[in-house]
Amino acid sequence: MFANLSDRLTETFRNLRGKGRLTEADIDGTIREIRRALLDADVAVPVVRTFTGNIRERALGAEVSGALNPGQQVVKIVNEELVAILGGEARQLRFAKNGPTVIMLAGLQGAGKTTLAGKLAHHLKQQGHTPLLVAADLQRPNAVTQLKVVGERAGVPVFAPEAGVTREDERPRGNPVKVAKKGLKEAEQRQHSVVIVDTAGRLGIDQELMKQASDIRKAVEPDEVLFVIDAMIGQDAVATATAFQEGVDFTGVVLTKLDGDARGGAALSVAEVTGRPIMFASTGEKLDDFEVFHPDRMASRILDMGDILTLIEQAERTFDQAEAERMAEKVTKGEDFTLADFLSQMQQLKNMGSMKKMLTMLPGMGQIRDQIENFDERELVRTEAIIQSMTPAERDNPKILNGSRRSRIAAGSGMQVSDVNSLVKRFEQAQQMMRAMSRGGGMPGMPGMPGAGGAPGAFGGLPGGKKSKGKQAPQRKVKGKSGNPAKRAQQEAEARNRTTSAPAAAPGSAFGLGQPAPEEVDISSLGGDLGKYLGR
Repeated sequence: MFANLSDRLTETFRNLRGKGRLTEADIDGTIREIRRALLDADVAVPVVRTFTGNIRERALGAEVSGALNPGQQVVKIVNEELVAILGGEARQLRFAKNGPTVIMLAGLQGAGKTTLAGKLAHHLKQQGHTPLLVAADLQRPNAVTQLKVVGERAGVPVFAPEAGVTREDERPRGNPVKVAKKGLKEAEQRQHSVVIVDTAGRLGIDQELMKQASDIRKAVEPDEVLFVIDAMIGQDAVATATAFQEGVDFTGVVLTKLDGDARGGAALSVAEVTGRPIMFASTGEKLDDFEVFHPDRMASRILDMGDILTLIEQAERTFDQAEAERMAEKVTKGEDFTLADFLSQMQQLKNMGSMKKMLTMLPGMGQIRDQIENFDERELVRTEAIIQSMTPAERDNPKILNGSRRSRIAAGSGMQVSDVNSLVKRFEQAQQMMRAMSRGGGMPGMPGMPGAGGAPGAFGGLPGGKKSKGKQAPQRKVKGKSGNPAKRAQQEAEARNRTTSAPAAAPGSAFGLGQPAPEEVDISSLGGDLGKYLGR
């Protein structure tokens, strides 16, 4: 969503690199480009004025003028101001001390309240809560049915005593206020820890909508009122949020459809204008495409600095701990990495979600955004099909894959033999890397860790100990060589003594620590009849 804004800001900061000093004209030019980028992203005009004004004031101050790298200092200021307008810090849900915690959802029709109700319930269920969904939207056609479907997918019960409207031309039936009150009683009787009330919306702001939402709030006295807003709404986000704040007085904001391709200015406007924190973000259609909103992490994504913490959290939620321990033990013992292991690791990677989303969380990925967008997610499915078409013996020992076996595997997976060959080649590279790690040498092409032996290719730059084709480090030459053979021999001997006087780096000790001192070099052992030149 923030791709265009991120590209514009990154390009603006690139112009500041390498400048040892920033003039007022440089800063004004940078502020001007930032202002244009924010306005193009549909950020509200008052927010843009406040944001750029704060940046200019700080950029002209001592923290930039006295910095060793003023360009980086400006980026730091922009990052901090972005975090500020996004809310400052993440705020967690407030849970009731006694009885069930009541969460009411409010917002316009089409913002995604019903889907979000299921995602929030799923999120709370994973944290050990027992949520109950209450279908109080009796106006939108099939809203009650949709909530039942979403609740079933999330594995959460739905309280729906009224069927609601099922056709466009049907008049609303039932009382949503009474449904909300009954839902709260039901939760108390069944001892649910959280109640999530899904309310009706409208295509636009009107008095009937606000009165109904206000009546439901008075009836159930919610601990949290979450305003659900479509992140693609643009400049209307501020007017809509302000109207709901006056009519319902929400306590937090939830952004939906953050995976869209709109300009996303709503995310940078709502928190600043309303003074209410953005608490959650919906980033896709799946139940797991839901995350706690962290202003600092979102600011890092916008500035193309990545979001490693969110990526780690996703890995911790989805990776099988037992499988990870099994692989770690296998690497420690030096056992070979097999295609069965390769399949297992790939399936765990798939469980983390979209590869494209994960790649965009890495720093600097904005520079290769086109390649990421062109990445085919189905490639993982094809690879999985190829491996699953192999026998257990073939997965454990790919060396037995002759021509006929590869043809059979290609036919069984619906792929070409060239695809099978490509997979086997990639697997061999992964296997080499795992062998290097098991020997303690780290990744191929990287020096071994202290206290561990070097792996194949550890210092050559390529797996298998081959030397890199790049430039080699120049050998140290002895300066001022004498033309006298005796003196030159003595100089070379002294140079060797200086070289060997330092502790030698033995295998298993990258820094040469704890090694015995080398023996003194005997000049006479250098070969040749040098005694006559040394007066012996």
